Amino acid sequence: MGIDLSIIWFTIIVFATLMYIVMDGFDLGIGILFPFNKDATERDMMVNTVAPVWDGNETWLVLGGAALYGAFPLAYAVITDALSIPLTAMLIGLIFRGVAFEFRFKATPEHRPFWDKAFIVGSILATFSQGVAVGAILNGFEVTGRVYSGSALSWLAPFPLFCGLGLVVAYALLGCTWLIMKTEGALHRKMSELAIPLTLVLLTAIAIISIWTPLAHRDIAARWFTAPNIFLFLPVPLLVLAFAWGIVRAAYNRRASYGPFLMTLGLMFLGFSGLGISIWPNIIPPSISIWQAASPPQSQGFMLVGGLLIIPVILAYTCWSYYVFRGKIKPDEGYH
Repeated sequence: MGIDLSIIWFTIIVFATLMYIVMDGFDLGIGILFPFNKDATERDMMVNTVAPVWDGNETWLVLGGAALYGAFPLAYAVITDALSIPLTAMLIGLIFRGVAFEFRFKATPEHRPFWDKAFIVGSILATFSQGVAVGAILNGFEVTGRVYSGSALSWLAPFPLFCGLGLVVAYALLGCTWLIMKTEGALHRKMSELAIPLTLVLLTAIAIISIWTPLAHRDIAARWFTAPNIFLFLPVPLLVLAFAWGIVRAAYNRRASYGPFLMTLGLMFLGFSGLGISIWPNIIPPSISIWQAASPPQSQGFMLVGGLLIIPVILAYTCWSYYVFRGKIKPDEGYH
């Protein structure tokens, strides 16, 4: 029995996507949280917590996109065609957010509010677009032969739009708990207070999506609610409730540091796992599997050599950068 390169590459893409969601999630979440804090000094502290690492976080997005293009070209073609508008909006948001990130520190006091607003809009636009893309993938795409045959506006439907709003809340909570871990004093207390309503709103969004998805898709309902799967997947919703309760309890005590962030990471992982369970083994729902969308084994094997060399390097410098800039940030420290 040979090695299934399609499964290996699917695993690599899933890993890169999850790493991006986790790392750029709290980064974008800080921009989403800006409207909840008007204090200029505390806003600088919020940005300074991610200043040393924010641009490296997007390495995983590039890796995932490149891997999808090389290992599953049919999926890349269909997804970029079907989601050209939200994906373009995401890139515009990421570019705008990056420019605002740099310029707000160098701007004069009268121009600083403009770049703060740009930082907010770029973060929300990028996050909302990513959520819309996820919702559209769950809804599935119309494919005739090997070509996307649906509308360029098929993503403009209630479910993908709601998923976009849900991801905005999820990234906001991720950013909030990151700041609980990285700050102290007044900002730490503000974020601890904000984490509780954000958790409850996110839990509500997760519940709505969890009900909406199987009602709209019979195949997903059958996967989740028929034996023995219903017993195998039961820990997923139970762990969601447990992590949400843990975040609320830790934030209420206001002495927590790492706990809320780690439990929020757990929520993100469970949400991502739920997505994978719902669509597996399809990479283009509802009917095109990873094997049908895969490039030739020779291409996947050639790419794998480079992937196995570059991924450990990315992991090493990512871990090193987070280790170097570990700990709480002070008001007089950071990016200038």
